[in-house]
Amino acid sequence: MKVLSAISDPVFTGREYNRFDRFFLQYIKDERDLPFIYLTIRISLILIPLSVLLFMPFLTGWAWWVVAVVHFGFSNFGIKGPFGLMLHCTSHRQFFKSEYGWMNNYLPWILAPLFGHTPETYYSHHIGMHHPENNLEDDDSSTMTYQRDSVRSFIAYFGRFFVVGVRNLLGYLRKKNRSKLATRAFAGEMIFGVVCIALCFVSWPAVIAVFVFPLFIYRLIAMVGNWTQHSFVDGEDPGNAYKNSLTCINVNYNKKCWNDGYHISHHVRPGMHWSEHPTFFLKTIDKYAQNQAIVFDGLDFGNVFFLLMRGRYDILAQHMVNINGTFANDEEAIALLRRRTKRIPFRTESLTMANVAVAA
Repeated sequence: MKVLSAISDPVFTGREYNRFDRFFLQYIKDERDLPFIYLTIRISLILIPLSVLLFMPFLTGWAWWVVAVVHFGFSNFGIKGPFGLMLHCTSHRQFFKSEYGWMNNYLPWILAPLFGHTPETYYSHHIGMHHPENNLEDDDSSTMTYQRDSVRSFIAYFGRFFVVGVRNLLGYLRKKNRSKLATRAFAGEMIFGVVCIALCFVSWPAVIAVFVFPLFIYRLIAMVGNWTQHSFVDGEDPGNAYKNSLTCINVNYNKKCWNDGYHISHHVRPGMHWSEHPTFFLKTIDKYAQNQAIVFDGLDFGNVFFLLMRGRYDILAQHMVNINGTFANDEEAIALLRRRTKRIPFRTESLTMANVAVAA
């Protein structure tokens, strides 16, 4: 195991602003989100022209395939993570000032569909369901009932989400009387579908390249992320954020994706700014120790997912941070990891099983 070392993940330190910075700062609510402006501009100037170009009738043959490959690489490998987590941050904290509120529609309605996000569904799912339910029974993306170190279980988890995830989200939102969110999610899903069908009459290969492939890849990555973030759940206290999530520190992923590795503190304080997580982590370090929270140093969520699918608990334990000497050795840490990946029946399921046993 590792001892807690210096944190290299990004924090806000301030800097001298240039003319362009000062111009954009007039519009955004928090100066710490200025990097989002430049990321948005970069995406807009590269991805939108590439997407439009793929629909142009004069682009055919090998030239079309060259543009398609560049588009695919930039969209799905170069910038998908930073954009997705920018969308995540701006879902929790408003990006533009209220007087420029219409600008807040640009990310979810214009850029997000190019990355496979149907408009409004991410916000409705993440803010409207996942955080209120905290991976518990009413969270349709809950990992609890799955064996979380099993490839077969993950395939079942992803398949269920991909096929009926949106339907279940809408049902949940209506059940919880969050009709506005349900309407927004339904409208976003339908408009995305209608636009894709209409654009098929222009160029169906371009629709697949620009919208369909990114949608499949995004939903797969989203489920890999949620699965990993909530792979290690204490069955005796599944609603405790310190015991149903994990934290990844000192990884390049945090620099690219706005400290997304700090998933425990994100569930503890969902509205906390992305730049505050490393400091908050150090300030609350004793709570991590008290709850035997799982913290990996040098592994990101992708690393953890593949190690978990391979059953490499030995490598996971080598990268675990032994906060305040919580664990006596690697074997004790591995036992905890294995215990927290076991399937946890929902309360209603447990009660049903108990009634069956009593009746028998």
